[in-house]
Amino acid sequence: MKIGMISFAHMHASSYAACLNELDGVEIAGIYNENKNVGQSLTQKFGGKFYSNYNDLLAESPDAVIICSANSDHKEHVIAAAKAGCKHILCEKPISTNIEDAKEMIDQCDENGAKLGIAFPCRYIPAVMEARKSLEENAIGKILAAKTTNHGTMPGGWFVQKEKSGGGAVMDHTPHVVDLLRWFMDSDPVEVYAESGTLFYDMDIDDAGLLTIQFDNGVFATLDTSWSRTKSFPTWGDVTMELIGMEGVISIDAFAQDIDLYSDINVKASWEYWGDNMDSGLIKDFITSVEDPDKNFPITGEDGLKALEVAIAAYKSAEVNKPVKIS
Repeated sequence: MKIGMISFAHMHASSYAACLNELDGVEIAGIYNENKNVGQSLTQKFGGKFYSNYNDLLAESPDAVIICSANSDHKEHVIAAAKAGCKHILCEKPISTNIEDAKEMIDQCDENGAKLGIAFPCRYIPAVMEARKSLEENAIGKILAAKTTNHGTMPGGWFVQKEKSGGGAVMDHTPHVVDLLRWFMDSDPVEVYAESGTLFYDMDIDDAGLLTIQFDNGVFATLDTSWSRTKSFPTWGDVTMELIGMEGVISIDAFAQDIDLYSDINVKASWEYWGDNMDSGLIKDFITSVEDPDKNFPITGEDGLKALEVAIAAYKSAEVNKPVKIS
């Protein structure tokens, strides 16, 4: 199976490429990247041919493509892949920077017979999968509320350029957690109240946000999201969730499979992760859906749209200082 990779602008791209190289019968056929020197070094590391034009890569008819470009470029790359006849597309989250582009991406994929998947690797964390299994077994009864966090390190680069990213920490982190909540509850968000601001860095984009989200099943969820992990902080960040039910509580610390290392050599604390690779689970599932025409990749373009709607509504709510309904 030949896989094309369009852009390594997002940091997950290198991990996805490494995961592809671990799979039997799968090869990276080609890599497009905006920077030629970087792109050529990527092919030396991961294999495949470098393409300075992504259309030339698509013309080689790969079995599937993985798109990890800057958020604002997702629309261009996804639609180009669909129109070129690529039947399986995995796009990094968020699906896009605005609702209109996201809907057009979904429509164009449908019209051209392409299956659009969105990369939400947090679904493949063992603690998250175990929590969903417990919910399916009604372990805590009816869910009443959820308290969640997604803190991280400020990524810099195009992430802090609003025209490329669509927003700061709220745009970066909200889709992950909203996707998990929708997956857990099979319920859609209907209203958002949010506050966002720039608390940690001197820049013109939000690095912190606090969201309250109401779902159509009556559940209220809060999300504390930020780029608050400084250079000296030992961990890159977290994804935590507390699901409060009538008969119990499920607590998730998604990245707790780690060792806290206090080194006299480095003279600082560090975070050594030893746990399961969520990206590997995502990529294996995507490749299986490419191999088996009867298996659909479970995270669809619609899932990406629903998660994006919350981030967009959060920014509007923060601007008008009142709750915003999601239509």
